[in-house]
Amino acid sequence: MKVLVLGNGGREHALAWKLAQGERVSQVFVAPGNGGTARDPLLKNIPITDIKALADFAEAEKIALTVVGPEAYLAAGVVDEFRARGLRIFGPTKAAAQLESSKAFAKDFMKRHGIPTAAYEVFSEAAAAHAYVDAQGAPIVIKADGLAAGKGVVVAMTLEQAHEAIDWILADNKLGVVHNDGGARVVIEQFLSGEEASFIVLCDGKNVVSLATSQDHKRLLDGDEGPNTGGMGAYSPAPVVTPNVHAKAMHEIIMPTIQGMARDGIPFTGFLYAGLMIDEQGQPRTVEFNTRMGDPETQPIMMRLKSDLLEVLLQATDGTLDQVELQWDRRVALGVVMAAHGYPLSPRKGDAITGLPSDSEDAMVFHAGTAEVDGQLQTSGGRVLCVTALGESVRKAQQLAYDSLVNIQFEGKQFRRDIGHRAVKR
Repeated sequence: MKVLVLGNGGREHALAWKLAQGERVSQVFVAPGNGGTARDPLLKNIPITDIKALADFAEAEKIALTVVGPEAYLAAGVVDEFRARGLRIFGPTKAAAQLESSKAFAKDFMKRHGIPTAAYEVFSEAAAAHAYVDAQGAPIVIKADGLAAGKGVVVAMTLEQAHEAIDWILADNKLGVVHNDGGARVVIEQFLSGEEASFIVLCDGKNVVSLATSQDHKRLLDGDEGPNTGGMGAYSPAPVVTPNVHAKAMHEIIMPTIQGMARDGIPFTGFLYAGLMIDEQGQPRTVEFNTRMGDPETQPIMMRLKSDLLEVLLQATDGTLDQVELQWDRRVALGVVMAAHGYPLSPRKGDAITGLPSDSEDAMVFHAGTAEVDGQLQTSGGRVLCVTALGESVRKAQQLAYDSLVNIQFEGKQFRRDIGHRAVKR
C-alpha cells in the first residue's frame, strides 16, 4: 500500500517514519516534507501543497490512505475534497476542524454541551476587549480566534501583557493569525491554575481510542519562563494523568465532545487533542482543542507506539476503532526541540546544520524546520529539530536525548535544558 502524509514539520516526519514500518506499506510520500524526510530512504518528498493537486496525486498514485498533519490543511477542507473523490483520508472535515480553527466556536460548543472549561467572552472591538480585561484583572488568557501555528495564545500574568496581546491580535496581527470569516476576533478567558497535559485520541465519528498521554513544554526558556511557543519539548507518559484523571477526561470531556459533534450534525473523525489543565484535586478542564496530533507530542508518542499505525488508521477510517487495542513500549520517551535564532517571533532561516547523530532504536532526530540546499542541511523554520529518546525512566530518557543533541550545531540554536522536569520531581 502507498501512503501519503501531508505537512512538513516534526509531527509529519514522526508519522511518516512510523507509517513506513507498516507490514503492508510499500511507499510513504510526504507532501511537501522537509530535509529529514528527504534523507530517509523509506520516505519520498512530493513538492505539492495545493489541495486539488494533492487529491490528483493521490488518485494517480492509487494512495491507500492519506494522513493529515497540520491544522491549516484541515481548516481549508482537504478532507472534504478527498472524500468527495472517494479517497481514503484520516482527519476531520472543515466543519469539524472548527474545534481548532475557531476558538470561539470551540468555547461556544463546550458551553452548549456542558464540557468543563474556563469562563470566557469573545470580542472583535479592541476597546471593549481592553475594558473587559481591566474589569477582570490579571492573570488572564488572551487567544486569537484563528490559526496561529500554536502561537495564538498569550497567558498574560499582568494587565500590561494582556493589553499588548489584544493589540497584537486585533490591531497589528504580530502573531501571524489566519483570521476566520468576519475578521479578527479575540477570546478572553479565565486563567486556570494547575498542570497541563496533552490528551490525544483517535476518533472514527463514534468510537474513540486514546493514545499514550504526554506533556509538552510551551515556554521558550527553562523553568517555564519566556514567551509561549508551539512547544519546546515533550515526553510520554505524563504522570499527572493518573488513571482517575484519565477516566474523568474520557467521561467528562472526550466522549461528550464526540457525541456532541455527532448531535450537532458534524461527526468528528481524526485525531482529537484536548489540552487539559488538571487542578490539585485531579479535576481536568479543557484549555483548548486541536483537531490533529500535537507537535512535539507526536514524536515521543510515535517512539512508544508498538502497533502498526497503518492498520490502526485503516480501522479508524472504516469506523471500526472499537476493535482496536493499541500496544505501547512501557519505557518513557522524551523529545527536546532545537529552535532557530529569533524563535518564536522572528526565526532566522538559512543557518547550516552539522553534527547530526545517527538514528538508533532508542534515539531519533525528527526534522521540522529543515531543508536541503545544494546537499547542505539548513534551518528553514522556527522549530528545527526534535531530538527524541527512549529510557527506562524520565531521567534516563532525558539523559539520552540531551547526550544525542550535544554535537548538533547551527548558529543561534535555542533549546531548553529541563524538558521533563515536572516528572523528574515526582
